Amino acid sequence: MTPPAPELLDRDTWQAREAAHHERVDRYAVPYLARRSAGRKHPVEDFLFTYYTQKPGQLRRWHPGAGVVLRGQGAAERLDWRFYRPHPGAGVGLDAGQFLAQRRKAVDFARVILGRTAARPAQFGCFGLHEWAMVYRQEANQVRHEYLDLRLGPAGTDAVVEESRIRCTHFDAYRFYTPQAAGLNELRPTRENQRDLEQPGCLHANMDLYKWAYKLSPALPSELVMDCFELSWRIRAMDMQASPYDLAEWGYPPIPIETAAGKADYVARQRAFSAEAEVLRARLSEALDRLDAAP
Repeated sequence: MTPPAPELLDRDTWQAREAAHHERVDRYAVPYLARRSAGRKHPVEDFLFTYYTQKPGQLRRWHPGAGVVLRGQGAAERLDWRFYRPHPGAGVGLDAGQFLAQRRKAVDFARVILGRTAARPAQFGCFGLHEWAMVYRQEANQVRHEYLDLRLGPAGTDAVVEESRIRCTHFDAYRFYTPQAAGLNELRPTRENQRDLEQPGCLHANMDLYKWAYKLSPALPSELVMDCFELSWRIRAMDMQASPYDLAEWGYPPIPIETAAGKADYVARQRAFSAEAEVLRARLSEALDRLDAAP
């Protein structure tokens, strides 16, 4: 089958997209870098730059994605970037063949995770208790975010865990449980069964759309990567609002999931994020299809 002709972008078009991407990233990265330089922490807004492996400079680098060729002055500079090549008579763009040769395993794993997660029914009964399980029965000097107070105190936090049904499906949340809490979880998520447990109601599975997107850079358009980043950013805020930490002074009022009203609020927001993630998950899958078909 003859591959589709590449999309050609003239210099003004792609440089405008590049500038817009830089501005979009800088809204998040510049404050983070300033905090880091000053030795300050933020429990919500540092997370995407400290937990995930994508560095701000890497995120800021704009890529058009597979099947797109850049034309005009400046495009040739990308020949020094990994996975770019000249397209004779057209310009410079991704070398899809080289990318797939080196990253096929990552592409295939992302496709499986995205597809299987999308195919499962969403579950909305966790109420963000994973964050509570991460501090269950810990002394004050052992708490993960040692500079934050527990909203209900240690005893109150432990009581919420003990009185709740804990059913986390996400390995990268479960692996941070305290030893005392791990046995309370109804499931045993592992890296090996991750593709069989991920489900589209999970906040962390939806945050990880950003991870799958940037791990496939530069084959995916940076606009899609940033759409995933911004969803993850907003989910992180909700996740910490529903956590046992007191973040009111940081500008994040609590979602008191220990109450019926707090649970209802949590589920409503969780459903809205799940719907947004469904769209992004489909877009990521479509981008992988374009990668396989790219010249």
